[in-house]
Amino acid sequence: MPGILSVFALISILTTVGIVAILVFESIGFFRQVPIADFLTGTKWTPLFADPEFGVLPLIVGTMMITLIGSVVALPVGLGSAIYLSEYAPDRVRAVLKPVLEILAGIPTIVYGFFALTFVTPILKWLLPQTEVFNALSAGIVVGIMIIPMISSLSEDAMMAVPRSLRSAAYALGSTKLEVAVKIVVPAAFSGIVSSFVLGLSRAVGETMIVTLAAGNLAHMSYNPLESIQTLTAYIVSVSSGDTQHGTVEYLTIYAVGITLFVITLVMNILAGYISRKFREEY
Repeated sequence: MPGILSVFALISILTTVGIVAILVFESIGFFRQVPIADFLTGTKWTPLFADPEFGVLPLIVGTMMITLIGSVVALPVGLGSAIYLSEYAPDRVRAVLKPVLEILAGIPTIVYGFFALTFVTPILKWLLPQTEVFNALSAGIVVGIMIIPMISSLSEDAMMAVPRSLRSAAYALGSTKLEVAVKIVVPAAFSGIVSSFVLGLSRAVGETMIVTLAAGNLAHMSYNPLESIQTLTAYIVSVSSGDTQHGTVEYLTIYAVGITLFVITLVMNILAGYISRKFREEY
């Protein structure tokens, strides 16, 4: 059994190494033709035009805008749901509510995309007539809804791991249930909550189908969430499914954008690991 389990672990490691190697190897071919400084600082992304520009900033701005909107929706709702399930909900209610909430995580993202395009966007256009058909706000809201179960479930697990003795001691001192939840349980489970936040945001950064359907494919430097934008993942989808010739610089942009996305998520995970270690409580 140790040998079999070691093989499984090795497969996971080799898969990760293979993904990184492919991204790095193919990206080197791209950066031999396009200076990395121009790639990281350019504000125009038109690799398929007759006069191509390879500035990735519009895609990064679009990705971060979707992530920011999603975090505004998901973080408070997810944390609030976790506090309710952990501190307020009776056992019978929790046994029903938590599985129902986690059903959201099983819905295909393309269904979320159609939901954003056909339900959320018309509501936004009714409230804000200047909203475009494809816009960042609609996609960001639905991305936030999608990651709520992940944040809620992991945060609730972290809170449930806090020893009951801490709660009992706070109640003995006269604390209310809300004070115990906010001032005792949440700080004690902070490292786990932060990990759930970063995992959810990493999922938002890498989301593809929702932003492809609802946010559009217009790569431009815009900070207006009511306008059409393009994200890193949406660009990869649009080029991968097109007629781009293999081996051209246009084709290699897929890997350059892919390694940019990989670096962003890697930095987020490293930061989450640092915060978790710094604020971890051991009981």
